[in-house]
Amino acid sequence: MVLCERMGPLTGVNVVEFTGLAAAPFCAMMLADMGAEVVRIERPGSENAAGLRVDVLARDRRTVSLDLKDPAAVATALELVDGADALVEGFRPGVMERLGLGPDVCSARNPRLVYGRLTGYGQHGPLSAAVGHDINYIALSGALHAIGTERDGPLPPLNLVGDFGGGGMLLAFGIVCALFEARNSGRGQVVDAAMTDGAALLMSFTYALADSGRWTNRLGANLLDGGAPHYSVYRCADGKWIAVGALEPQFYAAFLDGLGIDDPVFRPVAPQASWPALRERITAVIATRTRDEWCAAFEGSDACVSPVLDLDEAPRHPHNVARGTFVHRDGMLQPAPAPRFRRSSEA
Repeated sequence: MVLCERMGPLTGVNVVEFTGLAAAPFCAMMLADMGAEVVRIERPGSENAAGLRVDVLARDRRTVSLDLKDPAAVATALELVDGADALVEGFRPGVMERLGLGPDVCSARNPRLVYGRLTGYGQHGPLSAAVGHDINYIALSGALHAIGTERDGPLPPLNLVGDFGGGGMLLAFGIVCALFEARNSGRGQVVDAAMTDGAALLMSFTYALADSGRWTNRLGANLLDGGAPHYSVYRCADGKWIAVGALEPQFYAAFLDGLGIDDPVFRPVAPQASWPALRERITAVIATRTRDEWCAAFEGSDACVSPVLDLDEAPRHPHNVARGTFVHRDGMLQPAPAPRFRRSSEA
């Protein structure tokens, strides 16, 4: 499945991927989207283990089926590694070593190799051998506790924070950094990417807010977790939702103006003590119109109001259409590679 139609910034980089689930394939997909030549090694019979109609995480690369319990297959894998700039694997610590494909073996054959390893808890530490999933990793980092409501408790944010943002994307960044360093040193290195580390890193700003006394451990009581009535979501008359991000004073004023709320109690900025009363007012007003009516009313303003689009609606939004944020390939509508690149002299 090849998506990219032109050379990317990683053209000429060769990567060997030992196929896993979700996070590591996402890393390899990102590298391939940017032009890297990725060879994906799968166990026989494990193709599309997630059961997807189209495995979008496998796009942009070719696949080799190898039973790594067979010494001959391991020898073939090592030959592929010999010509690679980077390797991606997402197994538990020690698995690749037991297969005879650990970093010491591979780096002895290919000293320039960047060996990318992605696990939940990292290559060392008390939990390094423990099993888990995204929800476990983000729980350990503090991220899960910060997302949710007082009524319902912590709510898993899909598997975006651990698997993809704090996992696959972090490993892709680490690999590119190590490739850059290898250009100067002539030596590769092992990249130890742990989803617990990555999820914690994504929480850097939140930890800074807490250190400054601007974040409480009470769920749904903070500026950026839905606690603030001017940074929240509201149900409209048709049951659909709008998102409001009117944080700055001028945006906040534009939002209240658009709602027709001119109560001096809430101006110029509502103190936190008045948040419940303001939320009640906003909720009542928003419920009088449909989502699209509110979006039309706020169009062109600086109120920071957006429709909350579902997975069917988002690809059809005019902005996403104009930017080509989603593309049709292999009978599937899927997110396009990102970010975009252009020369400074290009239009």
